[in-house]
Amino acid sequence: MKIALFGATGTIGSRIAREAVSRGHHVTALSRRGADAGVDGVESATGDLGDPTSVSEAASAHDVIVSATGPSRTGESHEPWIAATQNLIDHAGSTRVVFVGGAGSLRLPDGTRLLDSEGFPEEYKAEATSGAATLDLFRAAPAELDWTYFSPAPAIAPGERTGTYTLGLDELVGSQISAEDYAVALVDELEQPRHRRQRFTAAG
Repeated sequence: MKIALFGATGTIGSRIAREAVSRGHHVTALSRRGADAGVDGVESATGDLGDPTSVSEAASAHDVIVSATGPSRTGESHEPWIAATQNLIDHAGSTRVVFVGGAGSLRLPDGTRLLDSEGFPEEYKAEATSGAATLDLFRAAPAELDWTYFSPAPAIAPGERTGTYTLGLDELVGSQISAEDYAVALVDELEQPRHRRQRFTAAG
């Protein structure tokens, strides 16, 4: 499988790249500067998620586009990231899109979104709200777009690759997952699609 990966240098993106390459897939890491992803076997190239031509070219040359980018955590506006997500939706064509989303829009048993729940950390509210906005963009996408939105458990960090996880759809199924197991679940979804035009989640 030929995978175009935006955000390959990040904590989650680098693990997706490593997991995919370890299974024999061809991964192209796309970034504005064409930076080396730092993962053996990954090809680096220039590409901008917010540029229509970049997305169209990535779509035409690959079997799937994976976006592992995220909103700024430095106080900058999240609007450029949300706009780039819309650009991805608008220009992916018939190529499958798998989007690394946030956990804030996942539902508690009473139906409340996690980001709206009592005690949700204020410092993460803006990021979670922007993540929920991108989910809304995918759900409003044209019917021909082949998309999957993958929310991790609320706590995701580097850890152990166990290869096991629990899946869910819109409701929380656990509190944490390692970035390594998240990558396993994502590449499993690439190889055997089970959540087309759906959001799903995984926890360790």
